Amino acid sequence: MIVDEKIEKDKLILYVKGRLDTTTAPQLEEILAGKTAGLAELILDFSELEYISSAGLRVLLATHKIMRRQNGGLTIRGVNDEVMEVLHITGFLDILNVKKGV
Repeated sequence: MIVDEKIEKDKLILYVKGRLDTTTAPQLEEILAGKTAGLAELILDFSELEYISSAGLRVLLATHKIMRRQNGGLTIRGVNDEVMEVLHITGFLDILNVKKGV
């Protein structure tokens, strides 16, 4: 997994590429832990994310809770059909702000 970032004032965009699974989820969690404090908006761009596992879903849920506690927003964008299917089946589409396009 590769994560690139772009900062725009109080908005952070993370471009997540590759696989978000048991091996890489701790890496994303560590990146997010150092960057979410005081953030008004976090965008996770999944345009190049190929796969997400339950470990990746756990990171998304934890991040969603952190952003809500600090009155910030979390948007997941650029989701492909395979990842969208996982988010749909698990009910995450009802919890998270997910956009298929960028």
